[in-house]
Amino acid sequence: MTFQDQIQQGIPSVLPQPKPYDTTINHAPKRKEILSEDEKKLALRNALRYFEPKHHAELIPEFKEELEKYGRIYMYRLRPEYRMYARPISEYPGKSEQAKAIMLMIQNNLDYAVAQHPHELITYGGNGAVFSNWAQYLLTMKYLSEMTEEQTLVMYSGHPMGLFPSHKEAPRVVVTNGMMIPNYSKPDDWEKFNALGVTQYGQMTAGSYMYIGPQGIVHGTTITVLNGFRKIMKNPSGGLFVTSGLGGMSGAQPKAGTIAGCVTVCAEVNPKITKIRHEQGWIHEIVEDITLLVARVRKALDNKEIVSIAYLGNIVDVWERFDQEGLHIDLGSDQTSLHNPWAGGYYPIGFTFEESNEMMANNPEKFKSEVQKTLRRHADAINKHTAKGTYFFDYGNAFLLEASRAGADVMAANHIDFKYPSYVQDIMGPMCFDYGFGPFRWVCASGKPEDLAKTDKIACDVLEEMMKNSPEEIQQQMADNIQWIKGAQENKLVVGSQARILYADAEGRTKIAEAFNQAIARGEIGYVVLGRDHHDVSGTDSPYRETSNIYDGSRFTADMAIHNVIGDSFRGATWVSIHNGGGVGWGEVINGGFGMVLDGSKEASKRLESMLFWDVNNGISRRSWARNEGAIFAIKRAMESQPLLKVTLPNLVDDALLNN
Repeated sequence: MTFQDQIQQGIPSVLPQPKPYDTTINHAPKRKEILSEDEKKLALRNALRYFEPKHHAELIPEFKEELEKYGRIYMYRLRPEYRMYARPISEYPGKSEQAKAIMLMIQNNLDYAVAQHPHELITYGGNGAVFSNWAQYLLTMKYLSEMTEEQTLVMYSGHPMGLFPSHKEAPRVVVTNGMMIPNYSKPDDWEKFNALGVTQYGQMTAGSYMYIGPQGIVHGTTITVLNGFRKIMKNPSGGLFVTSGLGGMSGAQPKAGTIAGCVTVCAEVNPKITKIRHEQGWIHEIVEDITLLVARVRKALDNKEIVSIAYLGNIVDVWERFDQEGLHIDLGSDQTSLHNPWAGGYYPIGFTFEESNEMMANNPEKFKSEVQKTLRRHADAINKHTAKGTYFFDYGNAFLLEASRAGADVMAANHIDFKYPSYVQDIMGPMCFDYGFGPFRWVCASGKPEDLAKTDKIACDVLEEMMKNSPEEIQQQMADNIQWIKGAQENKLVVGSQARILYADAEGRTKIAEAFNQAIARGEIGYVVLGRDHHDVSGTDSPYRETSNIYDGSRFTADMAIHNVIGDSFRGATWVSIHNGGGVGWGEVINGGFGMVLDGSKEASKRLESMLFWDVNNGISRRSWARNEGAIFAIKRAMESQPLLKVTLPNLVDDALLNN
């Protein structure tokens, strides 16, 4: 069968032979035992409903074994034989070019070079899933290959509910992930209902088909590191950045440190993923001995090298040993998957990687206790460094949240706030999000590197022209992104699809998108897929990250994210998504995303102008109402540019009156 034939057949009527478990790739850890005997039978019934009854007797023992062995039913035997990667859009079967673009994006999320656990359909973050099982993947791709532009595919947490009649201007796909009743959003609820096969954790861009490999997080981390050094008024050259986690975010931190121009040390406990990131070029060196690490870092600092070093071991060893050795850390953070602390997102000190995985599956209470002990040690070591001048920030991975729950010394004197800021509070919120700058991204659907190079130039030309007349308040943001896009090819950031990201405001996104659409109309480039990370101005309500610099008491509300995705859906998005969970954890955040296909048409121009303006300014208006100074400036500017926009502005109160 051809690739197109395999896509169109969906779940095969004749079952493929079982596949051997491939030990050469990175697999998800075994999930903990959480289902009762009756619930295990329910999980089997739920999985078997994808298959004709004639197959049930054959599949029951196999699915039962998967559930016992891995804690989930992945349906490994249905994994396709063809290579998984983002093909040129012309290679996908179908009646809708928009649907073909979505197939391209789904396959990119599952590309072995992109996905963290590709056989478990997990893109990043330890549990950020595109689908829960391979039957869902096959059925979804079949539906997309059949879809017309008068239909919409409805996705329930990885499950394709089906094609429904709609119309040409409606989204082609509507995605939800993990949208639980609020009282059922605790970590064990995810474990239980995911094991039952009825919900999943879509992370952010994993379950919304918009991950572009590590480049997305590299850009945001680069901006953060650059601004972190500006905050401490130090040149990155000769500076030291210490952090941890090479898994779910693909080595973004060391790559970002290299682009910023400092020495980066990133600890990782998983030997396989460390080796992969080294082979991919995201880290320069691997060191396994802590004494050798100290010597190597001293040499790098003395010589003002721009180098990234992976320490194969626990991050706590690094913080404690650097303190003992008097090695000054300029910037410190953490990017382990602490939104997923009990299922492989963070590992305890004093145990090998293999011992930890065994404990996680077979003695989860002990594993949790050891993780919490490690978090307390981790925080104590950080506190020693910050007392000596280190600037530490939480990278929005729930490090401080889980450390506080473990009883670590991370709380401020008021016992309400953390003693260390989220990077959004101190850096990205006031410097970028309040002004409307966030992670705008695009994918060249042709798959041609030359198309990506052309779009880079188009974007750079637009930004340089805009910067000539930009107000002083956003000149730095414009300059950083022009510098980024000029160095994008040189830094070899493409993994998987021919994609790019930069930070732009509503004006920049609209002008760049329109310039792309015109280039498509002229035949200079192929179709372009627009999107963004949910980690943005408007798409995410996350009190410990994206909305952590909202101080009017509303940071625990989720109105903005819900309005964002509703508004995107009727303003022209090709697909929309809304998720419970994300980088900070299940039950801790609601985030929305979109995708938009540009085809060079006048209709695409209308859609991009309407949707991109809303997608950003919805968030700026909320931030303005929270009395954020930069957002008040930005929304006033937006109202000047668009007479139909009329936003309620806050009246500011004199603090002296309240303090009388």
